[in-house]
Amino acid sequence: MLTFWAHGYETTSIVDLTTAMGVTAPSLYTAFGDKKRLFLEAVARYAGDPVAMADRIAGAATSYEAARDMLVAAATAFTGKATPKGCLLASATASGSADSADVQRAVATIRGAIAEHLRARIERDIATGLLPSDTQAVTLAGLVIAVIQGLSVLARDGTPRARLIDIGKAALAAWPGR
Repeated sequence: MLTFWAHGYETTSIVDLTTAMGVTAPSLYTAFGDKKRLFLEAVARYAGDPVAMADRIAGAATSYEAARDMLVAAATAFTGKATPKGCLLASATASGSADSADVQRAVATIRGAIAEHLRARIERDIATGLLPSDTQAVTLAGLVIAVIQGLSVLARDGTPRARLIDIGKAALAAWPGR
């Protein structure tokens, strides 16, 4: 996972992977079939349990708190001392070549699921009157996802965690009712 995170999907070679894992190429192919399957397994590990993620978003006291927690968690994860800077989901498929289209779709599906859970949480706040009835839940959830992806790029550029958190807070100033 860390090798893909550091170098991206396309530029990570089988030699890079076998060296990082301490296995031979035949062992890698026996266990995972191919580089793509290994990458998708790494992404699943990185993204974590989708049910737990959905529960965290749904269980937040408000959609604002869910978004805030997501932004702070992203800034923290993207600047970890033991991991590459930025986000595996953002950096792994950055080149966008046709050869990795199905990998890009898999990553986009994960981002879409996160946005969908946040959208549902926002709509719950609209339904209970916590947010104005004209709040566009899809747009607001998209804003959070876009900021998270931007934080990833900034983290890879070396922006410190505190500044990333401040950027997330500035984005939350756009939240309705704030």
